[in-house]
Amino acid sequence: MSEIELKDTQPKPVKEGHTSVAKKKFPGWLAVVVLIALITIGILGGYDSGMSKRYAAQNTLVTGQLQEQYQLGLQAIDAGQYEVAKQHLEYIIQHNPNFPGVQAAYTELLLRMLVTPTPTATLTPTITPTPDTRSVDEIYNNVIALLTAPGEDLCARDWNGILSKLDSLRKADLAFRTAEVDGMYYVALRSRGMCKIYPQTYEPNTYCEDLHINLEGGIYDLTLAERFGPLDTDAAALRTWARIYIAGASFWDQDWVQVKDYFSQVMSAVPNLSDSSCVSAIERWRQASINYAKQLMDKGKFCEAEDQLNDAFSINNSKNEPFYPTATYVYNECHGDNEAPAPPPSDTGTPTPTGEVLPTETPTLPVIDTQTP
Repeated sequence: MSEIELKDTQPKPVKEGHTSVAKKKFPGWLAVVVLIALITIGILGGYDSGMSKRYAAQNTLVTGQLQEQYQLGLQAIDAGQYEVAKQHLEYIIQHNPNFPGVQAAYTELLLRMLVTPTPTATLTPTITPTPDTRSVDEIYNNVIALLTAPGEDLCARDWNGILSKLDSLRKADLAFRTAEVDGMYYVALRSRGMCKIYPQTYEPNTYCEDLHINLEGGIYDLTLAERFGPLDTDAAALRTWARIYIAGASFWDQDWVQVKDYFSQVMSAVPNLSDSSCVSAIERWRQASINYAKQLMDKGKFCEAEDQLNDAFSINNSKNEPFYPTATYVYNECHGDNEAPAPPPSDTGTPTPTGEVLPTETPTLPVIDTQTP
């Protein structure tokens, strides 16, 4: 190998200070910035953690206080101390209107105050035909006085006037005591609806014509009340029976089987429920049984007609007496009595405005035993 070739294969010396990759120094100012950033993050993290713990402790304390007020309110309701309970529940509503259970408890309290008001001094309601222009606080106190006034039947209260005052209150200040006013709306609409459907519960000695029964209006009021809170069991059930009553009446003179089915349900729960005709559910069922019996007699189905007449006679009503002779004839026809007297006239009567069939003449046929079981 030549001397030239050997030199080419040997590494070349590198001069000091001229490396292929120059060494760079880390800037000192950047290190300071990173150090400050780390310290700041640490401080902020600790502050945030401390504040979170502080807020959590504060919320726990407030929640505990509200829970204590809630329990005291429930205890006062159970003890009949309604004014005390009202103070506890309103304190909760002012601080947290969404506190679990408080609105339902407040509504229940108002309902109890309606039925059994606490004997405390109340404001005297001011009645005026002109628009109510008083301050919202005065309107609010006036409504409270009307709702808790002692010595009045539930249906004797002026629910239209109370609802009108609540409307005035809402128009004056939409945000004024929202939860409490919602509860008052619920109570007023529920009570007015109940009274439209079944006022006999509260005024049993009043003539039906003077009660202004309105099933459809009562159902509507209860549906409006449901916007402010779930209906209680009594109100929801009464609304259901009113709807079934209306459904049964819609089949009157069209399908006696359907009529009997609907009114049998109503009379089992609310026998005296009626509509504006003042014909009770149990009376409609009795009349439907007689009308259905007539229909079956016209078809020669005397045994089935006998069952319908027995249904009608199971109701202790003096209006059944004119149909006893007809029942005797139907009984004999069903059981094959060859010595049965001549049947009564084929036209057993003309329907009255309430749907009842009255005989055109009083038959003189023998009377069977029709005592109420």
